Amino acid sequence: MSPLLSAQGISRAFGGVQALNVCSLNVEKGSIAGLIGPNGSGKTTLFNVITGYVKPDAGTVTFDGQDITNARPDKVFALGVGRTFQLTRIFARMSVVENMLVATQHDESWIYGLTRSKSSKSELDAAMEWLDFVGIARLASLEAGSLSYGQRKLLELAYVLVADPDVILLDEPAGGVNLTLINEISEKIRTLNKSGKTFLIVEHNMEFVMNLCDTVTVMHQGSNLVTGLPAEIRSNPLVLDAYLGGGDEDEESQEAAHG
Repeated sequence: MSPLLSAQGISRAFGGVQALNVCSLNVEKGSIAGLIGPNGSGKTTLFNVITGYVKPDAGTVTFDGQDITNARPDKVFALGVGRTFQLTRIFARMSVVENMLVATQHDESWIYGLTRSKSSKSELDAAMEWLDFVGIARLASLEAGSLSYGQRKLLELAYVLVADPDVILLDEPAGGVNLTLINEISEKIRTLNKSGKTFLIVEHNMEFVMNLCDTVTVMHQGSNLVTGLPAEIRSNPLVLDAYLGGGDEDEESQEAAHG
């Protein structure tokens, strides 16, 4: 059976920096897959290629058997690939629920979603249901820019979920939040996975990844180093060497400088 999401032979350079070098990754339907590696190993760049924010120099991306290489981000989202970002991206001057209602227009352009004058009752109900699921329904009427960092993370997760994607890419969901919220996010992911959602998670918090993921892929210097079960990854000497050796500058900084 073919993987639900696949990136094969992906390469991408920013100026003189080779951010991705013939990198490949498969995510099986119904799994929780982890993607780890030192700073600068190419994790976020790979996310950006998969979701259409960065065009690869070489390689192909397929989703559910369909070639989505170079597809626009809104098209990738509409097909069923949702994602969050390392730095949360929300509409700060809109209310929490208005942010959610934009996301319900996943099969339309996001500009149209922003300018639509009225949402249906079913869309509002779905928005509130997912806000309740992540625990911030009480904040629905507040301006999104007034939320704490952890609350913004939860809003972004709800924003993705309301569009009902088949696979969800999470970029450092545990980054910068407290242990209680980390545990809450873990439980939300497990619950969603049991209901059929597939996940690919980039994360620096090793305990979060090892306790949650079915398989883990380790990246180093733009290439995938090894893929295996969490227990195998923990003790793999290549992985230990990659982390002890460190990485280059953060890949988001590379993209900002060269993209």
